[in-house]
Amino acid sequence: MTNPFLSSEEYDERAHALYNEGKYDEALDVLREGLSLYPHAVELHVGLGYARLAREEYAWARRAFDEALVLDAEHEDALAGLGEVLLKFGQQDAALRAFQQTLTLGYQDDIELMLQIGRALFREGLIEEARSYFEVAVQEAPDNAEAVACVGYALHRLGDDEGSAAALRRALQLDGEHVEARIYLGNLLYDRGEFESALYHLDRSTPEDHWDELGIWRLLELKKSVYRLADDDVELKPWEARLTELAGEPDAIDDLLAELENGDDDVAQLELFAAEAVPPTERTDEPQVPPARMDTGRHRVVTSEGAMVDGTWEEIVGLLRDASEEFAGRPVSDFMSAVARRQYGKTGVRISAGDAESFIRGSADAGLLRIVR
Repeated sequence: MTNPFLSSEEYDERAHALYNEGKYDEALDVLREGLSLYPHAVELHVGLGYARLAREEYAWARRAFDEALVLDAEHEDALAGLGEVLLKFGQQDAALRAFQQTLTLGYQDDIELMLQIGRALFREGLIEEARSYFEVAVQEAPDNAEAVACVGYALHRLGDDEGSAAALRRALQLDGEHVEARIYLGNLLYDRGEFESALYHLDRSTPEDHWDELGIWRLLELKKSVYRLADDDVELKPWEARLTELAGEPDAIDDLLAELENGDDDVAQLELFAAEAVPPTERTDEPQVPPARMDTGRHRVVTSEGAMVDGTWEEIVGLLRDASEEFAGRPVSDFMSAVARRQYGKTGVRISAGDAESFIRGSADAGLLRIVR
């Protein structure tokens, strides 16, 4: 029921509070009600756009941001929101122009806006562009730990581990409670083989700080090896409980790591795959010559689920990576490292993540998949 005594600003505040609580449906109701009374309130159109964006209703979000910009062509939040939507539609050049407009209009001192734009670009894999906005934020607020940490994340994705580690350490100097930066730094140091330093940082987090299993597996391994803790040590129980909590429903990686069961059925299925892969030919007394394509460097593996994956070693790993919601769009190296680490954590079997072929062959030796050719 409408309340004519509320101003457009009050509608915006109510919707914003609901949005922050993740109550997007309720926020939409408030915004629609407000717009029915104040159709020219720019902030309400902008709020509607972000609520639609959060619900992944990109076409409707774009319409809301467009309407806001008709009312105020220089509204910074509308420009940033429009840019995010355009990225979702694959219109990168148009998105970058919208983002650039915020700088042209002089909004670089809006640190949260710069970080918002940088994160949107980062999520879509435009790391160099994201880095530029993170660096603008640092230039404007050099003591902002979050901005400095974001530069560190971008540098890592760009292959500059030294610069990344330096930025993350700087962020922690500015804010010792910046847990995300500390966990990221711990994982980075682990990848570089600096295990004692990695343990120092990972051990200063709590189980609830982690939203990814990798850091927990690494911390458990380091605690056991450095502190000589037994597998059933009470100190490890909270971390193991968090792993169980994060695991939830099995995902593509869990399926990949699942132990092969019903071996006879798997053999029969592989025989069926082989029969389907080679077309029937007339029976002759001459030995069959393998098709020439078998020597082209292409391979086939069968996962524990029975799915066939074809391609070069690199293509196969890429396809396995793409099948995982957790790692789709992320570097293949991240995927291989995570699978190898989880398998080691569960069984103690090591899988090389140095290159695609070693990873596939190691996964086959560990029983995670079968190489057909």
